[in-house]
Amino acid sequence: MQTAILAVTLAVLTIIGFYMGRSRSVSVAAGNLRRLHSLPGYYGYYVALWCGIPAFAVLATWLSLETTIVETLVIASLPETTQALPESRLNLLINDIRNLASGNIVSREVDPELQAAAERYQSLRQTGFLAAAAVTLSLAIAGLAWGRRLIGPGLKARNQVETVVRVFLIVSSTIAILTTIGIVLSLLFEAIRFFALVSPLEFLFGLKWSPQTALRADQVGSSGLFGAIPLFSGTLLISFIAMCVAGPAGLLSAVYMSEYAHPRMRAVAKPILEILAGIPTVVYGFFAALTVAPFFRNTGAGVGLEISSESALAAGVVMGIMIIPFVSSISDDVITAVPQAMREGSYGLGATRSETIRQVIIPAALPGIVGGFLLAMSRAIGETMIVVMAAGLAANLTVNPFEAVTTVTVQIVTLLIGDQEFDSAKTLAAFALGLMLFCVTLCLNVIALHVVNKYREQYE
Repeated sequence: MQTAILAVTLAVLTIIGFYMGRSRSVSVAAGNLRRLHSLPGYYGYYVALWCGIPAFAVLATWLSLETTIVETLVIASLPETTQALPESRLNLLINDIRNLASGNIVSREVDPELQAAAERYQSLRQTGFLAAAAVTLSLAIAGLAWGRRLIGPGLKARNQVETVVRVFLIVSSTIAILTTIGIVLSLLFEAIRFFALVSPLEFLFGLKWSPQTALRADQVGSSGLFGAIPLFSGTLLISFIAMCVAGPAGLLSAVYMSEYAHPRMRAVAKPILEILAGIPTVVYGFFAALTVAPFFRNTGAGVGLEISSESALAAGVVMGIMIIPFVSSISDDVITAVPQAMREGSYGLGATRSETIRQVIIPAALPGIVGGFLLAMSRAIGETMIVVMAAGLAANLTVNPFEAVTTVTVQIVTLLIGDQEFDSAKTLAAFALGLMLFCVTLCLNVIALHVVNKYREQYE
């Protein structure tokens, strides 16, 4: 709470700096703004940057280092016998000190040593916060005064502000790139550890998935089966069913709303359709498990078909309903963005509205439509909750939509829960599955990019 108040105070000072800088530039220009190198707003931003950047940088640095510094000082104040404890027991002690200082439950009896350590922990945190608050507020006020003092007719405020913004954009892009590289490397390193225990050929081409490894070597089932083919077949089956539902429904609804619907109808129908994107996936899971799956099972029994209560059909249909807005919204936007001149030219040649849509508008908007389908496919491949509740956990190698199947994402969640050791083949298999899922998604992106580029060349 104290940190939030300090951050709000710094934000208020930054805003004050903006208005002070802008008013200072106007007063320096003596009413003739042509004397200024930049618009008054840039001078306001200039002072705001001087006020906010150093202060927020110090605050962020303190927040990132506070826990490490305070815990190091607390450990240094403990008796030498306590400092010599194993790392696991020392971490547990620090956790108890932290919980006692914040008023939470601890895992041991509170003795005078623990109470004194908690009081020291709380005191150090309070002292550190007061010091950080004093430094940040001083920097903010000093930066505000310094930035205001530098304002003059010859100050190139716009250039300096744009330079700061450009640096911020470059840093943001670099962080995004490094984060992506970090995710890939984390998957790759753990997958290499898995492939040191399990043959890549068995993983890539195995037809049985049963990763239940034992905790001890003398237990039954100490070696599992790690064939990933059933998982990817189930993922593709459910995603295919979902796209068969979402693709036509989303595209046709986009065509109707952009080309046929009255503006009043569009204003009502599009928000209602996009509400589907805001429903939590667990609600779709309940809907699939309690309504759709029993409906398909009872309907199948009525016509002589045996449909499992947990089937790929139920999960795929509900998932398709969930991703309809992804296809519809993007397709509607790209169809609406097609130049009106193309429609008028088609009408001028005697084409009907339906012929114009089929022969002109859809081909011109195809790159964006492919992008919408790709986004929907990625959403379907990454879905977990609906599959858990409607399709089950059985890793069956089948193309029958009436049977229970599972997906890669469901198995990743299943493998990372429980009391299995982290360096076991069962746990490391989750990273191998994640790496394979990443490769599959990358291939889909490459194929979609090829399609987009091919058709974009014809209509640009």
